[in-house]
Amino acid sequence: MTNPTGMRRRLTNYGDSEFALFLRKSFIKAMGYSDDALSRPIIGITNTFSAYNACHKTVPDIIDAIKRGVMLAGGLPFEFPVISMHEAFSHPTSMYLRNLMSVDAEEMITAQPMDAVVLIGGCDKTVPALLMAAASADVPAILEVTGPMLTGRHRGERVGACTDCRRYWARHRAGDVDAEEITELNDRLAPTAGTCGVMGTASTMALLAETWGMILPGGATIPAVLSDRLRHAEATGRRAVEIAAQKLMPSQVMTEAGLLNALKVLHATGGSTNALIHMTAIAGRLGLQVDLDAFDAIGRETPVLVDLKPSGQHYMEDLHNAGGLAAVLLELKDLLDLDQPNIDGRTLGEIIEAHRPVPGQDVVRAVEAPLSPTGGLRLLRGNIAPRGAIIKQSSATPELLVHEGRAVVFESLEDMAARIDDPELDVAADDVVVLRNAGPKGAPGMPEAGYIPIPKKLAEKGVRDMVRMSDARMSGTAFGTVILHVCPESADGGPLGLIRNGDRIRLDAEAGRIDLLVSDDVLETRASELPTTARVPERGYAKLFQQHVLQADEGCDFDFLVPGRTA
Repeated sequence: MTNPTGMRRRLTNYGDSEFALFLRKSFIKAMGYSDDALSRPIIGITNTFSAYNACHKTVPDIIDAIKRGVMLAGGLPFEFPVISMHEAFSHPTSMYLRNLMSVDAEEMITAQPMDAVVLIGGCDKTVPALLMAAASADVPAILEVTGPMLTGRHRGERVGACTDCRRYWARHRAGDVDAEEITELNDRLAPTAGTCGVMGTASTMALLAETWGMILPGGATIPAVLSDRLRHAEATGRRAVEIAAQKLMPSQVMTEAGLLNALKVLHATGGSTNALIHMTAIAGRLGLQVDLDAFDAIGRETPVLVDLKPSGQHYMEDLHNAGGLAAVLLELKDLLDLDQPNIDGRTLGEIIEAHRPVPGQDVVRAVEAPLSPTGGLRLLRGNIAPRGAIIKQSSATPELLVHEGRAVVFESLEDMAARIDDPELDVAADDVVVLRNAGPKGAPGMPEAGYIPIPKKLAEKGVRDMVRMSDARMSGTAFGTVILHVCPESADGGPLGLIRNGDRIRLDAEAGRIDLLVSDDVLETRASELPTTARVPERGYAKLFQQHVLQADEGCDFDFLVPGRTA
């Protein structure tokens, strides 16, 4: 049968397709389905609920709403489990598991009969993992996100996860906030289910996925606990049945022009540095490339417009009330490709045209009065980072964006944990703190350790920021003058491994440079003294990860999952 649908899709191979269908229907009827129900288009729904994942606490309710939409449109919904990851409950880091989730989701989508699939993501790495899977499977797909949490109150101040988590913890380390208050605050930072209520990775990826056309308009910013979230989920279920009939594939929606639109929104929102890695990985599955120099050039002409923590002052619920993504797109429309398709059947231009601006809102700035005239992220190159590094200049201390200082080097996460608070540590406020062996292979998994704590002896003296550099990542909720994703990483032979304590390092973010002020001859000598082989785990996923993970500039995907790459 050409282009089989419904229960005839992806039949188990017994050598007799009619028997395979007979057997399949026999077993599924044990769950109470009628022949009429089984004749409908089948819509798969990824169930990413987990008791470990507060960001996904509302997934069961979202699934119910999606099922309602599917059935109202004449389809038959089937939920199925895939891996669920929460940033704070994933050892060593959720990034280590992102590719595994993408493989899990891809294989389940392609192994089971479904005419379309609804992907439910939320916490940081789940959205990119699901979009990577959708891109590889290329089955009609639509994304629904769990949505951001609401804010809480602490002693009269509005607070929310997780920029305020980091801000208060830094104050606690400095001795400004005592144990009683930090314990009290712990009950206030995440008052509802949902993803972090600031421009962290989860919020950023939701906005970029909507820009790229994979979420029904308006869906990226609806708070998790609002009834609108369930109505949006119901509409998503309805639309899933329609895209199944239309055979609208992710490869038709996630176009190269749409990728460029999304990267502009990344700059304009002051979005998470992590999003650049994730967008690179998703693009790679589609056979597209993210040119880092082109991304940097985009930032030169794209202003930061969204006044949201950590780059500004507001929270995601404020952005939603200000009009959501559409308010940002309206301001950026002269910079965007307006022909980009959306999963709802309209173009980006038509969606912008239908937007009704919210009078008096102060969350999304006008292009003429931006938060910053240039984009949130900046590419750095130099002899430390020949393949690039990233700094989130929109959340950095302006006075430190051009800086020269002495290197204070930590060899690993363990070394940093052991010495960062040592009162005898030889460190000053104008030094450059360097962490290495924290990249994709070195850590492993490239954890969010790039937000290196201010050494306690300096924090107690009132130092709130200093230049920090690593081959690790940083949470999108974090802030400061932090250089990330130094590529190639030190564990893969990168020059970060050549830095010695006391070397001079110069940062010039405006010029896009990060340089070690040491002669090439000295660096060549140091390179010759480095170990030539790295330890590879003996078994399991750890071995697979170490042998096949790519560097940050290629999205940290596995080489064998990227079209055109060889393992």
